Amino acid sequence: MGRAEERRARQRGGHRAAPRRRRSSGAAGKSGIRRLFTWKKILGTFLGVCLLGIGAFVVLYLVIDIPKGNALAKEQGNVYRYSDGTTLARKGLNREVVDLAEVPKPVQKAFVAAENKSFYSDSGVDLKGTARGVLNTLSGKGKQGGSTITQQYVKNYYLTQEQTVSRKLKELIISLKVDRRMSKDDILAGYMNTSFYGRDAYGIQAAAQSYYRVDAEDLTIEQGAYLAALLQAPNSYDWSIASPTGKKLVRERWDYVLDNMVEEGWLDAGKRAGMTFPVPKEPKAAPGMEGQNGYIVEEANRELARQLVAQGAAADMEEALTKIKRGGWTITVNIDSKKQKQLEKAVAEQLTGRLDPKRRTVDADVQAGAASVDPRTGKVLAMYGGADYVEHYTNNATRDDYQPASTFKPMILAAALEEGATTQDGTPIRANTLYDGDSERPVVDNGVRVGFAPENEDHADYGDITVQQAMNKSVNSVFAQMGVDVGMQKVLDTAGRLGMDTEGLEAVPAQTLGSMGASPLEMAGAYATLANHGKKVTPTLLASAEHKDTTVELPDPVGEQVISREAADTVTSVLTGVVDDGTARRSVRDNPMRDGQQVAGKTGTSDDNKSAWFTGYTPTLVTSVGLFGEDDKPPHRQVPMYNALGEDRINGGGFPAQIWAQYTFGAMGKVTEFDLETAQGAAVEPTWTPSQTPSQTPSRTPSQTPSRTPSQTPSQTPSRTPSQTPSQTPSQTPSQTPTTTPPVTTTPPPDGGGIPDNPFDPVQDE
Repeated sequence: MGRAEERRARQRGGHRAAPRRRRSSGAAGKSGIRRLFTWKKILGTFLGVCLLGIGAFVVLYLVIDIPKGNALAKEQGNVYRYSDGTTLARKGLNREVVDLAEVPKPVQKAFVAAENKSFYSDSGVDLKGTARGVLNTLSGKGKQGGSTITQQYVKNYYLTQEQTVSRKLKELIISLKVDRRMSKDDILAGYMNTSFYGRDAYGIQAAAQSYYRVDAEDLTIEQGAYLAALLQAPNSYDWSIASPTGKKLVRERWDYVLDNMVEEGWLDAGKRAGMTFPVPKEPKAAPGMEGQNGYIVEEANRELARQLVAQGAAADMEEALTKIKRGGWTITVNIDSKKQKQLEKAVAEQLTGRLDPKRRTVDADVQAGAASVDPRTGKVLAMYGGADYVEHYTNNATRDDYQPASTFKPMILAAALEEGATTQDGTPIRANTLYDGDSERPVVDNGVRVGFAPENEDHADYGDITVQQAMNKSVNSVFAQMGVDVGMQKVLDTAGRLGMDTEGLEAVPAQTLGSMGASPLEMAGAYATLANHGKKVTPTLLASAEHKDTTVELPDPVGEQVISREAADTVTSVLTGVVDDGTARRSVRDNPMRDGQQVAGKTGTSDDNKSAWFTGYTPTLVTSVGLFGEDDKPPHRQVPMYNALGEDRINGGGFPAQIWAQYTFGAMGKVTEFDLETAQGAAVEPTWTPSQTPSQTPSRTPSQTPSRTPSQTPSQTPSRTPSQTPSQTPSQTPSQTPTTTPPVTTTPPPDGGGIPDNPFDPVQDE
């Protein structure tokens, strides 16, 4: 039988039945899956979902109608009140609607080029951008750009700024309807008139005035491109307050707008190539913000914005400030109206009333800033931001770009006491510890020079001097060595706990000279923590903030113990010496208004006389006053204050201390005394000279406690004016060894004692 016949026989005999069953079984399985996922069913499902989506969209389109508009115009302004409830300021929306015909065509095109190049041809929506925004909202990624001009106009005019899926869907539907019912010109005009541009400016007309002092109809293409670029982040891109990064980004955005105009054929490439960036004018406050009101209002807004971000009510400061400036808030500040007037009067009588720019051009460069805080509550009771918010936009009370100089020295001593630090020879650092006070003495660490040898003022050599005396005379060389003895990182950590912003600072000995930036408000907070016996005080301007039904919860300004009470109280005790026998004695100690009031404080004068400070306190009031040299012409660089007000040099013990004294002694009420707990006594001896010459180590404690005031005092302390050299070095040892315990005394001033002819004659300091 051939093979073909055998095969046919097997087939007839059913030999392939089993295999057929196996194949049939496999086929059946596959066909079951195929039956479940056939391309027809997949397509049908897809079409069904699409139909459902379309149906839902149709229903939404029919249900959602264009609401009544102009919601932004109905928003009320903000009301700001003093702590006693009286009105400080009222601030409404700064907006003036203009017709699109009043805006030059090229400026109109600049806005379109910035936000939505397809504006004139699209249907009013960007489905991709909207879908992306919905997905980001659902996934918690925050706000998302990509909306058309029509959508942004709808959001500004008909809806809210909230980031929710329902709001985005409404925006989509309403945008489609608005695009059908309104002309593109009307939509563009609405968008330009309702957008927020920063500087409290709503609408193109207010923005044109605020940034360029012109009407909208007079804007150039360059200026219009800047305003269009500004809308992406108005508070961050405002040239007057933008960070270096913000300035870089807005320049790039400006280029982007103009390049898009060229690409769309709306601007000639040759003309574009010749354009330069139009730097905006300095901000000018809205009516009613003159004097100190504007500084207080703006700082209150920023403090509230920080709280909104912290509580999750806003994603970032940009969004929070926008929310606040839309209005509807009643904000009460802790400012005491009486103390505020007293501070303003003190600055006027002790400083600004004496400035004469016509006679001395440098007088135009002198700026004052001050902040006053209650150390028991943290309330900011008074603030001086500058001559006038309308004329000088930068708040000198909160700016942190000037060096605090020697007002940083108490932070070094606080760190030494808190850490139980010792000198290089192992001697505990206390008020009576001896240091070598010679100028330019190399700072050493475990016998190795660290490459830092700071000068004392006028290169004065003090020889062996106590910590108390070094604080009184503000001896740089002593505190530079002390900083290394403690450890600079520990010094910065302590300063940070007390309230200074030390994040990111390099822990190097040069920081002992107060070379970082700080603001009067910041320094007032740090000293308030010392005055509050080491419990953290965060200066707080806001008393309350309400918006319709919402009350913002504010944190307690007084926090936990950040350094020990003994360390804080010892620093306070030492700082009384600066007033009683140091660089602030003429302006504060001998002030006829003092009336026995106990005072602690520290003067400071920065390198090249660009800033001068006095930060001082009584048990109930801490005030920091700073004078800053700032060129009165843009770009307002820091400049020295030599020869201002007819003085060779502006020092912390002069005009800043005079302002402080008039304000504090006029505002303090009854006389108070410090309640100090310190092993070194509630009133550390301000001046004395040890009986023995210390060994050649950077510091030591005398082996025998001096028993009475030295019989001889140098006839003249070092002059502090740059042009003079001290005639006698105060490091000379008295010829007679003390043998009895001295009373608490102070050394007479160098002019022989008593009140000088001019009790407010500035005393030179570091």
